[in-house]
Amino acid sequence: MDFSVRVATANDAGACAGIYGPYVEDTVVSFETEAPTPEQMAARIGSAIRWLVAVDADDTVIGYAYASSHRERAAYRFACDVSVYVRPGNAGRGVGRALYEALLADVEQQGYRMACAGIALPNPASVGLHTALGFRPVGTYERIGWKRGAWHDVHWMQRPLGGDGPPLGEPRPA
Repeated sequence: MDFSVRVATANDAGACAGIYGPYVEDTVVSFETEAPTPEQMAARIGSAIRWLVAVDADDTVIGYAYASSHRERAAYRFACDVSVYVRPGNAGRGVGRALYEALLADVEQQGYRMACAGIALPNPASVGLHTALGFRPVGTYERIGWKRGAWHDVHWMQRPLGGDGPPLGEPRPA
C-alpha cells in the first residue's frame, strides 16, 4: 500500500472539501447541491463519530471516510451511517477499501453494532465496494432525490458490527 490512513483533523478540511466538491457539483453521487466550504467541512469533521483520511507519501489527502449518527431517536444509538470519497485519479488503488476497513473496525470498537450506507444510483463502483466489505442490501428509496434534472433512487445497505448480542454499554468515542 503506497498510502496510509489516519484520523482526520480540522487541518484536513480544505483537502476533504476539494475531494467532495466535484461529487456535489458534477454528479448525483451526493444529493447536496452546493459544495461545502472548508470551514463547513471542518465542522463536519469535528462532529463526526470518526473521520479518517488516506494520505499518500507526500501527505496529500487522497480520500476520506466518516461515520455519523444514523438517526436521532435513542434506540438508533448503536447504528451509524458511513460514507467514503476518493480523489479522482485514485480509483483502483484500494483507497476506499482501506478507509472503510479502518473505519468499520474503529466504530465497532467504539460500541456501534450496525453500519448503514445510502448509495445514490446508479453507482456500481460503490455498490461493489460495499458488497465486497460485507454490506447487504436492505432496500431502495425510489425517486427520492431530484438532482441534475432527474429523479434518483437511493439504495440502502447495512453491515452488522460486533455480533448479534446485546450492546456492552453505550457507544463511546475511541
